[in-house]
Amino acid sequence: MTNKELQESEYKLFRDFLEQQCGIVLGENKQYLVKSRLGPLMQRFSIATLSELVSKTLSPFERQLRSAVIDAMTTNETLWFRDTYPYELLKKQILPELEKSCRTLKIWSAASSSGQEPYSIAMTGLEYQQGRPGAFSLGLNILGTDISNTMLEHCQRAEYDGLALSRGLSPERRSKFFDDSGNGMMRVKDFVRKNVSFRHLNLLDSYTLLGKFDIIFCRNVLIYFSPDLKAKIIKQFAQSLNPRGYLFLGASESISSVNNDFEMIRCNPGIIYRKKV
Repeated sequence: MTNKELQESEYKLFRDFLEQQCGIVLGENKQYLVKSRLGPLMQRFSIATLSELVSKTLSPFERQLRSAVIDAMTTNETLWFRDTYPYELLKKQILPELEKSCRTLKIWSAASSSGQEPYSIAMTGLEYQQGRPGAFSLGLNILGTDISNTMLEHCQRAEYDGLALSRGLSPERRSKFFDDSGNGMMRVKDFVRKNVSFRHLNLLDSYTLLGKFDIIFCRNVLIYFSPDLKAKIIKQFAQSLNPRGYLFLGASESISSVNNDFEMIRCNPGIIYRKKV
């Protein structure tokens, strides 16, 4: 066995740990994912084998290592305006409906990763306001949350390299919403960032202190949770939404079998969920 191999019993213990700590369910044969994600931590923490790293991670006293492991296992790549249609639906259908409200528009990006989703939401809201002066005069309030502190730091820096900027971002939006910050990096402009805030949150915890939202984005996240945890999260989303508030999920995700708090609305393309009154 090499220094980056795990015995089946060790892999099972690690799977149980990951599900208990953050709800992520690893499949039966995802050892390769564990090796690729945790391999770089061996050098960082001066640990000789992956087996030893996993063993130490299971200890409640290794807080720094535990945090790094959860960071590594929950970090997912993303892109700007992912799948396009959610942002088109937001601009053409949902924002015109919500504009009738006088309160601040509140949107939650529940797994903000490296920041592309909450900033894409902010850009969409700003484009809508520019086309309709006076819309949402009390402002846009977009919250991004994530379990990874590393990702949250990335979000708050709001700096992206050329490769990240090439994924889903048009040249027009790049010019409009970003400043050159040197060394090949571009930073989200201040007038966009002032509408977005970030905080640490484990989706298995309570959302009560976050307040109420008009829209929640939780796209391509629920696929990693067990059915029971998925049902718990969706129930909490319903409690966090204002009446007739909207929930965006990933294209392959459905909640019809686990929750009755929402009505499914078929769009062309895509599906969104609206909280029942």
